[in-house]
Amino acid sequence: MIVSIVVAIDQNNAIGKNNKLLWHLPADLKHFKQITSGHTIIMGRKTYDSIGRPLPNRRNIVITRNTDLAIEGVEVVTTLDDALALCTKDEEVFIVGGAQIYEHALGKTDRIYLTTVHQTYDADTFFPKIDKQTWKVINSEDHEPDEKNVVAYTFSTLERY
Repeated sequence: MIVSIVVAIDQNNAIGKNNKLLWHLPADLKHFKQITSGHTIIMGRKTYDSIGRPLPNRRNIVITRNTDLAIEGVEVVTTLDDALALCTKDEEVFIVGGAQIYEHALGKTDRIYLTTVHQTYDADTFFPKIDKQTWKVINSEDHEPDEKNVVAYTFSTLERY
């Protein structure tokens, strides 16, 4: 099983503020859907709350400390290891946030699908620093702003050395 992270960061590794995304990039949402559709996504409860519903055409697993939490259409577990244990038959699973889950998952991750937004934002939540000695960029696509996406961004795929 390949464990992958999908994340969008600004130039300072910011990913959110007040449990919300910092930008609206339709191209990134489309990219996320394309990568994760038909697969398992694993997220923390706060990330789930910010989305507000199970994402369609995906197996949704939510990690929470609340052992009484039950969400229709979602599998609920208390640890990342428990979530990954449910996915042993999956070819690839996707960690989709938030910051605490990313931090726990980074050491277990084989691949990162990274969107870098070429701007800085006021944020309270950040992605851990990516160690360039541990990760190599295997693919990168730069995109200029357009009528739907108001800021430049880059889609990159990183794999562990």
